[in-house]
Amino acid sequence: MNHVAPAPTGIAPAHTNGQILLGLIGEGIGPSRTPRMQMAEGKAQGLNIRYDLFDLSALNLNVSDLPKLLTDIEAAGYAGVNVTHPCKQAVIPLLNELSADAQALGAVNTVLLRDGRRIGHNTDWSGFSENFHRRLNGADMAHAVQIGAGGAGSAVAYALLKLGAAKLTLIDTDLSRAESLVARYAPLFPAAKIEAADTPELSMQSATGLVNCTPMGMAAHPGLPLPATLLRPDLWVAEIVYFPLETALVQTARALGCRVSDGGGMAVFQAVEAFRLFTGQEPDAERMLTSFSV
Repeated sequence: MNHVAPAPTGIAPAHTNGQILLGLIGEGIGPSRTPRMQMAEGKAQGLNIRYDLFDLSALNLNVSDLPKLLTDIEAAGYAGVNVTHPCKQAVIPLLNELSADAQALGAVNTVLLRDGRRIGHNTDWSGFSENFHRRLNGADMAHAVQIGAGGAGSAVAYALLKLGAAKLTLIDTDLSRAESLVARYAPLFPAAKIEAADTPELSMQSATGLVNCTPMGMAAHPGLPLPATLLRPDLWVAEIVYFPLETALVQTARALGCRVSDGGGMAVFQAVEAFRLFTGQEPDAERMLTSFSV
């Protein structure tokens, strides 16, 4: 059974030959800018960070290979890894402890490897929230529609509710997954109306904003997460995919005149918190934003 881990403060990361070894596990992650951000911030702080990609697609692996992959990474002396689609929930049974956030969200995007123990954290929700404040401040939160209820979707739903969404519709082709999130968050946010659906047509009629939490729009999954005809100029639209930054949803919504936030900010701000967890040092968020944009 996973135990809730206290937030680490100043924990010294593992070093291998003078380097702090970090990485990212996921599918189709070749274009990720996370290695550049983490290594640049490390260099600015006098840390020698090496950040590697463990792309399941490139390695001819799938989620069922995650246990061995994580064991091999740990044995190689890595201090930690970020975890993205499709591993954010699959990694949980492989961990010894969960932070309070990861426990509440049921998803992990950051794993610390310390003294033979694996500690899971979630920095996605705070990354989304910080970016929302910066890019969509004052947005109408009467009815947010979120497409995708997987690992990233769990974190974003939590963030939207913390941001004050009065109504949140969670849409997933696997209706049971959306219903599971409703059951998880309804007791935590009793003032909000939270509902599940497997298609977006009805809920989009009254929506004030839309968030894409599916892989649709990634280089490996091109296209829109919903029919373009459901978008309206009065909507705010948030994307969490950041490679590429200009997803089909971002382009289509912007052309319509919607207020739009691409996925870059969330990627940066979740990485800021991950850097703090990995190294025990305080990152410079503005410097990491610059590294991301270069």
